[in-house]
Amino acid sequence: MSKASVIQKLEKSQLKAKVDEFAIGDTVRVHTRIIEGEKERIQIFTGTVIARKGTGLSETFSIHRVAYGEGMERVFPLHSPRISKIEVVKEGKVRRAKLYYLRGTTGKASKVKRRHGGRKAEEQIYIEPTTNDYSDIANIQTKPNAIETASAPMSAERATT
Repeated sequence: MSKASVIQKLEKSQLKAKVDEFAIGDTVRVHTRIIEGEKERIQIFTGTVIARKGTGLSETFSIHRVAYGEGMERVFPLHSPRISKIEVVKEGKVRRAKLYYLRGTTGKASKVKRRHGGRKAEEQIYIEPTTNDYSDIANIQTKPNAIETASAPMSAERATT
């Protein structure tokens, strides 16, 4: 075995099985586990994802937020055991891979447009019916006759009044 294959095996064992899906421009809440002495607590960092870098075990993402008038930025390793979960609050509509231009902005200028409908709505696939039974078409063709018979008494009532 070569060194590269041994390293790949080690990295593969340390990768998270399920990584939460998010994209650049999304507003996310990152739940990080903080260990202080013997106590452990979860701290939440909310912000806009401005970059994703790397692949495999060394993949990272940067989150930017403005708090108390100061811009803050934090880089998280995606497969870190300290991250308990990543929650997508709002999906952003952006046309860039890196949003470094948000660093110097404050107020409305630091906002990212919201994606309406979301990625799940865009990824919906039409599923064809599993049965090829066309008996429903016969039922549909008989319904107009039922409507005509139902509308006939109404027209008769109108004729008498």
